[in-house]
Amino acid sequence: MEPSTQKLIHTFGALADLGQEIAGTGDFNEMVRTSMHLLLGTLALRRGAVVECTDRGPLRCAALWGLSDQTFDGFEIGDTEKQSFLEGPANELLRNAVSNGFITRHREKLTAEGIELVLPMVVRGEVTGLVLLGGKASGEEFSNDDFETIRAMVRHIGVGIHTHRLLEQVAQRAQENRRLYDELRAIYRDTVRAFAAAIDIKDKYTQGHSERVGKYSEIIAREMGWSEEEVEGIQIAGYLHDIGKLIVDRDIINAPYNIDAKNSSELNRHPAAGYEILSPINHPYADIPLMAKYHHERLDGRGYPDGLTDEQIPMGAKIVSLADSFDAMTTDRPYRRRRSFEDVVRDLRENSGKQFDGKVVAAFARAILKEVNGETKERRITKMLGKTYLEGEQVPTLLTDLISDLEEVSRKGAKAQSIS
Repeated sequence: MEPSTQKLIHTFGALADLGQEIAGTGDFNEMVRTSMHLLLGTLALRRGAVVECTDRGPLRCAALWGLSDQTFDGFEIGDTEKQSFLEGPANELLRNAVSNGFITRHREKLTAEGIELVLPMVVRGEVTGLVLLGGKASGEEFSNDDFETIRAMVRHIGVGIHTHRLLEQVAQRAQENRRLYDELRAIYRDTVRAFAAAIDIKDKYTQGHSERVGKYSEIIAREMGWSEEEVEGIQIAGYLHDIGKLIVDRDIINAPYNIDAKNSSELNRHPAAGYEILSPINHPYADIPLMAKYHHERLDGRGYPDGLTDEQIPMGAKIVSLADSFDAMTTDRPYRRRRSFEDVVRDLRENSGKQFDGKVVAAFARAILKEVNGETKERRITKMLGKTYLEGEQVPTLLTDLISDLEEVSRKGAKAQSIS
């Protein structure tokens, strides 16, 4: 596995672990210490500290590593200095900072303690504290990727500190706490979407594929009546369904022709590889690794990697499978143009009960039909497909007939099952 790929997976795992730690309801001080250790471990940093802003008086040290307890004695930060952090760069290297009063006042001591980087924890436009970090154990300079990772993790820690403060006042500020919790979940989703984009970058022909699969999966699950938490989970599963492609050679993924049996076998490793990558990570939603593993299984048992049949395949994997195939059929690929909508509907009809679950196909068709008929304000599917793709007098008829036929098959199947 390439070093960059290993680093990507390691960083994603650390962010997921950090999200779990912050979202927990355990001891606040332990949460901060664990979060700081995750941050230092991810970048292999020598030392660091998390200090909180208080209503008045000196900063409070919430966690530190590789520094003495007296390092921050007497450190204070005024309103003007907080504003400097809000208006200044996202990360301040001590040797570069010239306009920040806090850094100017404490530069000598911070430098003596081996601190190289000072970052504010900003939540809702307010500085809740600072994260101070030493250099890498390797002696290497911070890269742009390092700064991206640090900023994401510092924001997580800041939200965690702010959220735990609110929990102490939950009776008076329950509504605010809920918004912060939603923000934390949004951060997790945004982080996953960023990794989905990183996955798709390997394939120059299908950039945006993982995000579209996540959105299609969400739309299908919502149409099938899933709960909000289940809908969020299947959306995340859609974003990450192809994470196993990180181990596949880029030349195979980007081949501008139908690949041979050997390369096809290599490409077909990605569902199982995705499961191996995702399994060790504590996800907020259940079964995400299984969605990645089984999104190429078929109801008739001709899929891979395990050749599962209908009832053996989780419903979430059936949803991601349809979303994945639908996006493949409706986007241009290096070896073919995207198919017409009439051709796509024909494929869905012919393969329902073989490759796709008929109930899942019917739910997706209903969601598309609602957009076509103007029954929904949001036109999310239309936006992903392009404004003209679903135009034409025959589109509503194609969808209505498909839904009707699939529901009839479902009724007959249920009747036969009840008779038997």
